[in-house]
Amino acid sequence: MSKKKEPSIWEGFKAFLMRGNVVDLAVAVVIGAAFTNIVNSVVKGVINPLVGAIGTKNLDHYSYCLKDPCTGTGDAATGIRIMWGSVLGSTLSFVITAAVVYFLMVLPMAKYLSRLEARRKAKEGTQEVIEVTELEVLKEIRDALVAQRASGHDRE
Repeated sequence: MSKKKEPSIWEGFKAFLMRGNVVDLAVAVVIGAAFTNIVNSVVKGVINPLVGAIGTKNLDHYSYCLKDPCTGTGDAATGIRIMWGSVLGSTLSFVITAAVVYFLMVLPMAKYLSRLEARRKAKEGTQEVIEVTELEVLKEIRDALVAQRASGHDRE
C-alpha cells in the first residue's frame, strides 16, 4: 500500500500566502490603519471644534453623574459617571470612517464593476447577433444550393 505524502507545514503556509484573499486582506488592514489616523484628525480638528461651539471642545468631558458627589477627574474622581461624550466621539469617528469608505471606495468600485459587466454583456450580445447572422447566411446558401440542385435535376 502506498502512503499519501502529506504536504509539509512550509508548503501549506506557502499555499496559504499565495491565495489572493490573504494579500487583499493584508493591504486592507494596512490602509485601514493609515486611514484611522486621518479620520481621528478630522474628528479632533473639525468635528470636535464644531461641537465645541455648543459646549466643550473635547467630547470626553461630557458625562452624566449617576451617584453624587461627582467631583475630581481620573483616579481622584468620586461618584459614578457615565462618560457619554467619549462614546459620542467614537461613534462619530465610526460614522465618518464608514461614510468615507463607502463614498470614496465602495460606491465608485461598484459603479466601475457594473460598467464592466454592462460592457461584457453588450459584447456577448454583439457576438450572439453576429453568430445568428452567420448562421442565417449559411442556411440561405444551403437552401440556394438545394434549390439549384433540384432545378438541375428537373432539366434532365
